Amino acid sequence: MSRLERMAWTTLLAAVAAVLGIGPFVRPGQAAPTAPFAAVANEVSRLSAGPSGNAFGTSRAVRFRFAMPDASVEFPLEVSGDPASLTYEWVPVRDTTTATIPQPVNGSTFVTPSQPGYYRLAIVRGLERQIISQPTLAVMVPFREKVGGVLNGYHIGTYLAERFGHRDEHPAGFLEVNPSDLSLRVSTHLRLGDFVTHDNQANVWPKYVALSPRLLDKLELVLAKVGGRAAMTAVDEADAPDDQGPLPNDVAFDVHSGFRTPAHNHGVWRAARDSRHQYGDAADVAIDADGDGRVTLRDEVLVARAVEQVEREHPDLVGGLGLYTSRHYRTPYVHIDARGKRSRWTG
Repeated sequence: MSRLERMAWTTLLAAVAAVLGIGPFVRPGQAAPTAPFAAVANEVSRLSAGPSGNAFGTSRAVRFRFAMPDASVEFPLEVSGDPASLTYEWVPVRDTTTATIPQPVNGSTFVTPSQPGYYRLAIVRGLERQIISQPTLAVMVPFREKVGGVLNGYHIGTYLAERFGHRDEHPAGFLEVNPSDLSLRVSTHLRLGDFVTHDNQANVWPKYVALSPRLLDKLELVLAKVGGRAAMTAVDEADAPDDQGPLPNDVAFDVHSGFRTPAHNHGVWRAARDSRHQYGDAADVAIDADGDGRVTLRDEVLVARAVEQVEREHPDLVGGLGLYTSRHYRTPYVHIDARGKRSRWTG
C-alpha cells in the first residue's frame, strides 16, 4: 500500500472513531467506561422516603397519628422514584421485625395493623427497606371493647353518654399504655406518660388513655407562643430515641392532669361531671411563661393571651380556657381544651 493510501485509510478511521465517540477515550482491547453511568442509575433507583410536612399537624410538632385496627389512615409521605414499585409494612416501635405482610403503596392511605399498639411505617423497594421514624402510628383499642366500666382489667368507669343512650358522645378509642410506653413522645414537648390518669390503679397494667391530636396541636402552638423560642430551640428528634432526656426549652412546664377516666373524675374536687378530661382533649398545665422560676398569676395571664392568639389563628382549635389561682391549689395552673366551642372561666 502506498504512503498516500495509508494516509487516506488513517483519516477515514479517525473520522469513524470521532462519529462513534471513542477516539482517545478508548484504547484497543478496552471496554467502554460504563461505571459512571451505572452509578447515576443506582442513585436514581435508591430508595428515599420520608413524611411530608403536614404529617405533624398544624403545629408541625405532633408525633402520633391515631387510628383504629384494620382501618385506613392517611400518612402523608414523600418518596423518590415510581410509587408503583413500593410496598409497605408496619414495624412495632420496640422491634425491627415487621408485624404485617407487605402491601402495595397506594397514594397516602395505608391500612393499619389489626393489633393495637405503636408502629413505624417501613417502605420497601426490592431489597431496600427504609423505616420512617416519625410520626408514630398509634393504633387504639376501640371503645366498644370496654365491658361495663372495665377494659382489660383497667377500671375506666361509665360515660354520661352511656347512661343516657347517646352513642357517639365518648372517645372513639383508647391508647393501650404499658410501662415501656410512658416515654414515647406524642409531640415535640409532651410524652404519653403526661396524659395517664393519676388514679389509685398504680399497679394495674396496661392502662388506657383517651387522647386527641387536636389537643396536642393546641398545646404545642401555645408553648411556641409563650416561649417565643420554645419550639424553635428544640432539637430535631426525627432520628433520635423517644426516651432521651428533656428537650431544650425556654419554658418550664408541667402537665398536672391529662386524661381522667370517668371513675377518677367523679372523685376529683370541683370537677365537672362531663369534664373534657374524660374525652382526651383537655389538660391542666402549669407554665413558667415569664421564666422567673415561679408559676404566678402573671404566668397565667401570659398563657391566656397565647391561647387567645392560637384560637384566633386556628379557629378549628377553639375550646375552653380556665384559670386556677385560688389558694386551694398548691400551684396556679391553666386548663386548656379543644372541645370545639369557646368557654372561659376562673376557679
